[in-house]
Amino acid sequence: MPTLTAQSLPMNAFQMLRATRQNAIRLVADCNMDQLNHIPAGFNNNLIWNLGHMLVTQQLLCYRLSQTPCLVEDEMIARYRKGTRPEGRIEEEEWTFIRQQLISSVGAMTQDHASGRFGPYKSYSTSYGVTLDSIDEAIHFNNMHEAMHLGTMLALKKLV
Repeated sequence: MPTLTAQSLPMNAFQMLRATRQNAIRLVADCNMDQLNHIPAGFNNNLIWNLGHMLVTQQLLCYRLSQTPCLVEDEMIARYRKGTRPEGRIEEEEWTFIRQQLISSVGAMTQDHASGRFGPYKSYSTSYGVTLDSIDEAIHFNNMHEAMHLGTMLALKKLV
């Protein structure tokens, strides 16, 4: 697969990210905090963890690996990064922050990409079996990753 350049990344990559996140937020709009925090039998996470994980993974793949400061704090990254699971109940304040950041970080990343803010990308081999070598590849991979988590959320939602 040819490497994408900043000039070749289609703007619809950001539109797809925004759409996935809006769909995920819409999916849980009618859920209360108990439903968002519920971990159904057979699962190791919940709806709210999936949303926090989507946000944090985007920050790590796109910002940290391009040597650009993340838009969320390290404490949040530690709670939702790959390999974590819910460690307790998430309260309304954190849910509000996650929901706001899911939308605002799309606009920020769009602007950061357009302005060339991202630095040199540190190559990263994903557990999916794909090696990312550029910010553009990370953006595309992140879109697939978030769509996969939206699918998980659709299954979780049926069980809460």
